[in-house]
This record gives sequence, C-alpha cells and structure tokens, in this order.
Amino acid sequence: MKHIDINCDLGEGIGNDAQLMPYLSSCNVACGGHAGNEQIMIETVELAKFHNTKIGAHPSFPDRENFGRLDMEISPRELTKVLVEQIELLSTILSKRGLKLNHVKAHGALYNKASVDEPTANAIILAMTNFTDLKIYAPWKSVLAHVACNAKIDVMYEAFADRNYNSDLTLVSRKLPNALLHDPDEIATHVLRMIVDGKVKTVSHQEVNIKADTLCIHGDNPDALTIVKHLHKTLEKHDIRVS
Repeated sequence: MKHIDINCDLGEGIGNDAQLMPYLSSCNVACGGHAGNEQIMIETVELAKFHNTKIGAHPSFPDRENFGRLDMEISPRELTKVLVEQIELLSTILSKRGLKLNHVKAHGALYNKASVDEPTANAIILAMTNFTDLKIYAPWKSVLAHVACNAKIDVMYEAFADRNYNSDLTLVSRKLPNALLHDPDEIATHVLRMIVDGKVKTVSHQEVNIKADTLCIHGDNPDALTIVKHLHKTLEKHDIRVS
C-alpha cells in the first residue's frame, strides 16, 4: 500500500486549526516570525498532541507586517540567528510536554527563495544543525533539498495539493488568479497524478516529473476543510494511506 503525509501550516490565526487537525498527519506551526505567538503555539501543540499529529516548525523571514510573503534583505548570518530563535521557541514548548520536533518547513517567501538560492538554503540548514534528528520539507529538485542532502539531513519532498505549478516546478504566484485550486475533484486528480504517476500537470498543460512524500494543504484556502475531507476519501479509494 502506498502512503502519503498530509501537512498544513497552522497557528497562523486563520481560525480553522481544530477543524483541520484530525485530517493531518503532520503540521507546521508558525513560530512568531510571520504569525503566531507563544500562547498560540502552545494551543496548536496541545491540539496536535491530542490528534497524534507530527509537529514541525514553520519559521519565516521576520516580517509579520507582510505575513512573511515578501522577500527580505537579510544577511545569511542574521537569517540563521532568527531562524534558530524561532525554532528554539517551539522546541522548548514541545520538550516541556515530552514531545519532539519532527521537521522544519520554511514559510512563504523564505521557502520560495531557499528553493532557488543557495545562501538562503544554507542559512536554513545551518540553523537546523543546532537541533537533532530534524527532517526538512522541501520541493523535489530544489536547491534547498540539494543542500539538505549534502548536509545529511533527511528530506521529505513536498508537493502542493491546492496550488498550480509552472513548468519549472515553481508555484504559480499568489498574485495571479489561478494560483490556488479550489475544486475538490480537480485537486483529487492533481494529487493522484503526483502520487501514482509521479507527474504534475502545469499551467502550460505540460506533464512534468515530480516526487511527493508529503502534500501541503493551505489552511488559508477558504475551501481547506472540504478539500482535505474529499482528499482522504479519494486516497482511501485508491489504497493510499495517510501517515
């Protein structure tokens, strides 16, 4: 039986964490860089613990004003410092509850930049070396995945269930109207193509190779709950286990 991880970015103040958590096998908790605070992190961790959901850190550029969605001029050294601080805050909350941090997934503009920019990717990986046994969620064939592999860090290749792709495997910009997918049946087809066939159909109608160990559902997608419920039913029909 095939299996796939389903993750979602939580603790960002969207308000649907409790509804989404039962359908997730892992979650990425905002660490204060773009959203969240210690109390929200604690609440999200407790919710994940109740549902036995793996917990990862979701650090970002220190840019709450723009929700971490704009590129930021920051030196790699300073970036590593702020990322360590963000990850450490969540790690401490977890350790006080006898829990362990599973992974790191960068947020927004940081994720996109690290996928193509080696100094940014290096800054993230260097921050992770301050902790033990962490996986990184990163796009297949990205600079971030390559740097992580060279550093002997386990990579979970991430694909996006509710986002459209360009032919170079970058995500269609959120500034464009076709960035997000909303129709559950269209998303199910999109996901099965990636998991079963190892292909993604791009906005230019090409089929491009892709690898997916984990699928991201965006919590800020207004259809997120409907999408993840439908996705579970579809995966079950095709003997694909969420884990």
